[in-house]
Amino acid sequence: MSKPLGYYTSYTPGEDLLLERVQRKYGSGFEKITKREKLVILTVLASNIGCQLEGDCRAEIFAIAKDMTSQLSLSDQAGIIESLIAQMRWGQNAEPVHHP
Repeated sequence: MSKPLGYYTSYTPGEDLLLERVQRKYGSGFEKITKREKLVILTVLASNIGCQLEGDCRAEIFAIAKDMTSQLSLSDQAGIIESLIAQMRWGQNAEPVHHP
């Protein structure tokens, strides 16, 4: 992360909150956390957000995701993650799918 945590969140330096403690312990850009640890945090946060959203997930999406893990390079997989985060964060989303 090239920018500090406050760039991506509502965190303001000097606040004694979780983000203050995280930044103090792991660095303002999570530089003291390994890639594996960053992916664990990403997985947990993504699962939490996903469980709170309405709608179902089509089976084909699970199949596509599985194909991506087996057919794309790690760099391309990381690129997909970056793309999805940007789309999710800035509102480029389809309507929820509701299956009868």
